[in-house]
Amino acid sequence: MSQTTRKRELGRGERVLPGVWRLRLPLPWPGVPHGNAWALAAGDGIVLVDTGIHEPGSMDQLVRALDQVNLKLEHIKLLVCTHAHSDHYGQAASIVDATGCELWMHPNYEEMLKHADDPEAAVSRRIEIALQSGVPEAPLRAFMEQRKNDNPGIARVIAPDRPLLPGVEVETDLGTWSVHETPGHAPNHVCLYQPDHRLLISGDHLLGRVSLYFDVGYTPDPAGEFLHSLDVVEGLDARLCLAGHGRTFSDLQAHIEANRALVHERLDKALEVVREKGPIAPFDAAPGVYGDAIRHIPPYWWTTKMIAYMRHLEVTGRVRNVSEPGEPDKFELA
Repeated sequence: MSQTTRKRELGRGERVLPGVWRLRLPLPWPGVPHGNAWALAAGDGIVLVDTGIHEPGSMDQLVRALDQVNLKLEHIKLLVCTHAHSDHYGQAASIVDATGCELWMHPNYEEMLKHADDPEAAVSRRIEIALQSGVPEAPLRAFMEQRKNDNPGIARVIAPDRPLLPGVEVETDLGTWSVHETPGHAPNHVCLYQPDHRLLISGDHLLGRVSLYFDVGYTPDPAGEFLHSLDVVEGLDARLCLAGHGRTFSDLQAHIEANRALVHERLDKALEVVREKGPIAPFDAAPGVYGDAIRHIPPYWWTTKMIAYMRHLEVTGRVRNVSEPGEPDKFELA
């Protein structure tokens, strides 16, 4: 079914465990039809983890999902966001406005959310990064022109009432959840862990299927940060994962190893392409890394990941950037 004819999902709620509800909220993206928010019982209310995207009717979808598990918007006493992407933070302002609850989120969010306040600056920044990575200018500008009026998915940028950092604890009826920094997918990403029940709320760091994405342009080595964050989660010894998309899953170690293996596979292939064809730009190296699969991946998706892989190889001393000032980045073996 095409994107234009695909029937949009509706908000759904279901109990996963006593005191834990999955709120499955619709998303407008092909291949990613929904995302999860998690409601955690806390006294006479709930802690809501993540929000869903902001778009026309999105708050109604959240209310619908809550209603299916006998909860209401006014039950939300605290809002926690695992990271500042629109499908996890987009309705934060609307929820805070409606309930008066506090918002807790990692403090490294401001740079990421500039696009919501200044869409034109965000488009310019994305064009600059893409051009620096070797993307041809004409189709790039045409693509960005088509997307410049896209909904950013964020109701309004609001600052957290409390920075969500290690040492902060989230109290619920299930017990205390600890905060663990897990950057890579986003520079402000955190996971929450409940040790008594060995539950992990993983946001987008760990999903039921391996689906890599790294935000680039904010930190020197997002792919390396992601690998380190896998080590962090591995050390928690969780037995059930409540992820940002898809169903819960229990084989966390296998998922960690699969993510780690795919990152290293992509890095090895990128290094092989540089060895055979360098100096080469990340955009031009992508077909050699992804092969025929590249036809089924949106260009902005694999371009971003290629930038992250090349930067990791550069940070770890395996390749070097030999481009001249004003030219796209090109890499050869170090």
